[in-house]
Amino acid sequence: MRTVKVAATQMSCTTNIEENIRKAEALVREAAAQGAQIILLQELFETPYFCQKEKADYYVYATELEENKAINHFRGIAKELGVVLPISFYEKKNYARYNSLAVIDADGEVLGKYRKSHIPDGPGYEEKFYFNPGDTGFKVWKTKYAKIGVGVCWDQWYPEAARSMALMGAELLFYPTAIGSEPQDGSIDSKDHWQMCMRGHAACNLMPVIASNRIGEEGDEDSTINFYGSSFIAGPQGNMIAEAGRDEHGVLVAEFDLDQLESQRIEWGIFRDRRPDLYGVLASYDGEIRVK
Repeated sequence: MRTVKVAATQMSCTTNIEENIRKAEALVREAAAQGAQIILLQELFETPYFCQKEKADYYVYATELEENKAINHFRGIAKELGVVLPISFYEKKNYARYNSLAVIDADGEVLGKYRKSHIPDGPGYEEKFYFNPGDTGFKVWKTKYAKIGVGVCWDQWYPEAARSMALMGAELLFYPTAIGSEPQDGSIDSKDHWQMCMRGHAACNLMPVIASNRIGEEGDEDSTINFYGSSFIAGPQGNMIAEAGRDEHGVLVAEFDLDQLESQRIEWGIFRDRRPDLYGVLASYDGEIRVK
């Protein structure tokens, strides 16, 4: 029996990077004290969500992986506590910029990075101005405690991403997120839709999903987003195991038996009965299969 405890966290962010890192560390320590071994922090937690407006001034937030304050800080924390930490950051690589994530193993070593594949563009979420499309492809890492796949925010709306990571051997799926109200229309509340989409990934792949969102109101000129938290941990049937409130700062922890989950996936036959020979249409934009 291989068991693992996972944690989702959520917090508000300010313009003070050091303060945000300290708040994130406190959550990591709280989760570790509850036995969590893989702990998820939210998307781009070092700074406010700067993508509300297209401003070249915010490009200075980008750093190379080796120079990133959060990654360097949490390498020490991961080693001290013996925990795995997926860390979201704004990556600079020469003249490219990416919405990236580094996976730190329990010994403090960086196992690799993933660059967000799906980049949104809309009122309040102007990410195409800041990020190149990710070029790493989907990634799965064998950490000390489990094989994990990680998507970043907008990736979570795509079942292809979740299935790809499952096919690559992931045992758990993690999604750091920054999502809230729509600045152009305050009547829109995507919280239930957001959760249901990822719970579907859990159910379709018989695989737990862990999501961490930010909380609090953040504004930039005439744009304001109220981030609705509601971070959660879903079980392998898409069942809600733990859920945070819309505005509470805190930690969620759940335990899973990875061997039992693997047996369940095999027994259900959902991977055995796949028909990849029929899925060519998924590699198209318009639904037509073209002969190369």
